[in-house]
Amino acid sequence: MNRFIVWLMVRGMVIWALLSPGQAEPVRFGFPLEKVDQWHGHQRHVFEVAGKTAWVVVPDRPREGRHWTWVTEFPDAFLERTGVPTLLKEHGVYHAHVSDFNRLGCAEQLQVMSAFYELMVQKGFAKKPVLIGLSRGGFMAYRWAVAHPQNIAGIYGDAPVCDLKSWPAGQGQGKGSPSDWQQAKKLYGWTSDEQVNAFQENPVDDKPLAILAKHRIPLYHVVGRSDDVVPVAENSAIVERKYRQLGGSITVIAHEAGHHPHGLDDPAPTVNFIVQALQQANR
Repeated sequence: MNRFIVWLMVRGMVIWALLSPGQAEPVRFGFPLEKVDQWHGHQRHVFEVAGKTAWVVVPDRPREGRHWTWVTEFPDAFLERTGVPTLLKEHGVYHAHVSDFNRLGCAEQLQVMSAFYELMVQKGFAKKPVLIGLSRGGFMAYRWAVAHPQNIAGIYGDAPVCDLKSWPAGQGQGKGSPSDWQQAKKLYGWTSDEQVNAFQENPVDDKPLAILAKHRIPLYHVVGRSDDVVPVAENSAIVERKYRQLGGSITVIAHEAGHHPHGLDDPAPTVNFIVQALQQANR
């Protein structure tokens, strides 16, 4: 066979391989200091915002409008059970995170989260993501959502902390975490019990829930009935009762578990909630 023809065939095969699904040259979004790597088998774009490391994972077949989920904490935990792989593989939903560990929704963290959100929207992502909050990440999700209810499609809380007096303070039935409680008091500038009790911006409190209900934000919680770290009665149960009284939409799924594992054996209900919330909010 003519060497030139052989060369053309080889060249064509190489080009086909490079451009085939999963092998194509990554599209750059133009993030600051953007790098591309792999995250659980998917292409991930890592960048910096507000001095923090952030990233967004690209789904197999991105949907129009760049719908996305935003996990606030523990981004590698219980992925299969929380539905993230299904969203990436079957629904074209991007998945994003900005790393600012254990800041518990303090004012400085909310500024970081806002800078991250603004950059994502600037780069063409949907204006209303679904926030995913696992454990203490739920508190962070609620704090930012209440400050920016016009910018979210919904909240998925999994064993979410909804009252700092429950966790990490441990003032009720739960174990609490003394070291994290000291961290929380430092972050919020609390030096007395009076200051702690005067704080009315926990997700269980009336004002935050009224704001979310006014903006018709759908809520979805997954909880373990035997959770002794973030007890349901002190957290999700209060949110559920009050939010329903306010006319808000909330789904709570309880399963036989403690604080772990997060998610469900079959994450279909979670996936359905996220997809529907994104579609309805980003029309």
